[in-house]
Amino acid sequence: MTSTPQTARASAGARAEPRREVAFDLDDPELYLNRELSWLDFNDRVLAEAKDPRNPLLERVKFVAITSSNLDEFYEKRIGWLQRLLRTNPARRTVDGLTVAAQLMQAKERCAAMRHATDELWMRELRPALAAAGVRIVSFDSLNTAEQAELGEHFERMILPVLTPLVVDPAHPFPFISGGSLSLVIELGDPGSNSGRFARVKVPPNRPRFIEIGDGRFVPIEEVIGAFLHLLFNGVEVRGWNMVRVLRSADIGEPGEAAQDLRELIESQLEQRRLASAVALEAPAALPAAHRRLLLDELDLDDSDVIEIDDLIGKDDLMQIGTLPRPDLSMPPFTPAVPSSFANIEDHHALFALLRERDVMVSHPYESFDATVARFVEAAAQDPQVLAIKQTLYRTSPDSPVLESLIDAAGKGKQVAVVVELSARFDEANNIEWTHRLEQAGVHIAYGSPALKVHSKTCLVVREEESELRLYAHIGTGNYNSATARVYSDLGVFTSDHGICSDLVTVFNHLTGSSAQPVTDHLVVAPTTLRRDFEQRVRREIEHARNGRPARVIFKMNALEDARFTRLLYEAAQAGVQVDLIVRGICRLRPGLEGLSERVRVVSVVGRFLEHARIYYFENDGDPEYFIGSADLMERNMDERIEILTPIRQADLREQLQGVLDDQLADPRQGWELRDSEWERDPECPRPGVHAELLARAPFS
Repeated sequence: MTSTPQTARASAGARAEPRREVAFDLDDPELYLNRELSWLDFNDRVLAEAKDPRNPLLERVKFVAITSSNLDEFYEKRIGWLQRLLRTNPARRTVDGLTVAAQLMQAKERCAAMRHATDELWMRELRPALAAAGVRIVSFDSLNTAEQAELGEHFERMILPVLTPLVVDPAHPFPFISGGSLSLVIELGDPGSNSGRFARVKVPPNRPRFIEIGDGRFVPIEEVIGAFLHLLFNGVEVRGWNMVRVLRSADIGEPGEAAQDLRELIESQLEQRRLASAVALEAPAALPAAHRRLLLDELDLDDSDVIEIDDLIGKDDLMQIGTLPRPDLSMPPFTPAVPSSFANIEDHHALFALLRERDVMVSHPYESFDATVARFVEAAAQDPQVLAIKQTLYRTSPDSPVLESLIDAAGKGKQVAVVVELSARFDEANNIEWTHRLEQAGVHIAYGSPALKVHSKTCLVVREEESELRLYAHIGTGNYNSATARVYSDLGVFTSDHGICSDLVTVFNHLTGSSAQPVTDHLVVAPTTLRRDFEQRVRREIEHARNGRPARVIFKMNALEDARFTRLLYEAAQAGVQVDLIVRGICRLRPGLEGLSERVRVVSVVGRFLEHARIYYFENDGDPEYFIGSADLMERNMDERIEILTPIRQADLREQLQGVLDDQLADPRQGWELRDSEWERDPECPRPGVHAELLARAPFS
């Protein structure tokens, strides 16, 4: 990395004269940014990557897909939640003073503007640029007769058998339209009759959205289906069709304390989500008025819930185009590096011997997940001296090597206990599926507390060595997911520190048993100690500043949403503490307010990888403290989830963390800076950005 804790402290100019503090009403709503609108600011920064000509063309297409996917998720999670809140508690105001109705109106206006900007970018710039580069999305009607016939054969072999035509008439009720799915809505007519009937055909989600026909050309699957609808409705006149999509609320409530079988409850809630209220209808302006009215009536929506899209509905599917094998249009490929500490290890005995000597930190995706984290779990599974493995799992991939190692360990007679978070949003079905596999292999499965999500990222290994038990652990900021580890920027530390590992034993006993809330001496754990411990540390910085001593905090996280902690950071800045925040998404705090937050800097890094690591630094008058772990400064993380943050005490690992913080605070290319309530960055910076620089420097040990 590029700097040390000493250089960071020097650059902060942290030793300052005591300040005269001006009285501010920290309950003033004007001091706080709105949660929903701040999240949409983040998606604007993602869209800016799609607009940025400094990025390769296919990378820009990927960012269009990500922007669209994020907007869908926002509608499903936040618009759905606001609509429910409007029905149940319309008088509620947030800390920024907005009513539920005002938030809903402003959020929908922002979403509409963002979708329009995304559509314009795709239609007027990216699609023509792709065509010029030899990647063309063409219409079925533009093909010659031979090509259309070839697609007809493909349709009959590979698409027709999975389609189900559904008609609406007295014998057939209006079909259920699942959330997020693409549908052709069709007008049918009987020969000799002027009246029409409504029909729907779901576009199969397990077929590629774009069908390649050679010479760099792709035809959207809906156009192929539309061209051969007569094969689905034999003997019936097909008068026309349009594409639509329904978005449904994901807000189905959290598991309650009365749950008797959490897995059964989550399975039930998945069914509720499938049937959840619709929140939006995406449709072209050309959709016939009768079809529009029928859809709105059946979905219990009104005209304000219609999102008109006239080009390509469901632009998240453009990820198929963005990942085409065109090196000339893409970011340079990379292979995650293997840290030297792992590269030189020949067997599992050597791995555990290394961790007895020192802690090791790894940084993904720059350093390999499979060669480090997955290898650690595999070594524990293979080593005959390992007696037990305990693990938390929040999200993982179905083919995860970690899962295979846990199953293998159980088959070898080791005690394997896995604490599974079944209600990880949108991953519930996947989690339920692999818990069945783990249970069948003899793994002990626990679901933690029904009232608290288990969001921590930890693995504990118990090993017998010379007639005593030795503990080893991995504590990370990211999920045990080898797929996302290639695109999420995360950190993890391996340690055999007795105090930290003993604290983990206490936490696992709480998660799998009925013990009281865990009392830990080294780990910071939510919801028991995180809020208290971090508030005390910030107040300690305030005292240092008031007495003219060096005082600084640097927090890197996904979100600063908690109102109480935001207020505390205002107090700290006003007292003279240097506050540097690296926040990927939501940020309630307004930096640069005279007399209050001039000493606050807020940066958001957006680029090739999704920033996901959490790092917390406290200056502490020249005796700094560093923590990494799973928690953001959000109310849900601090009060409603099981989170774990571990101190980092080893000098070389602290330097590595400080390098991450310094690099991200100094990046003018990928780093956006929040000035009052507006995000800005250098649109012409020629540097490649921090992600490319870190790739070039990996491995870090």
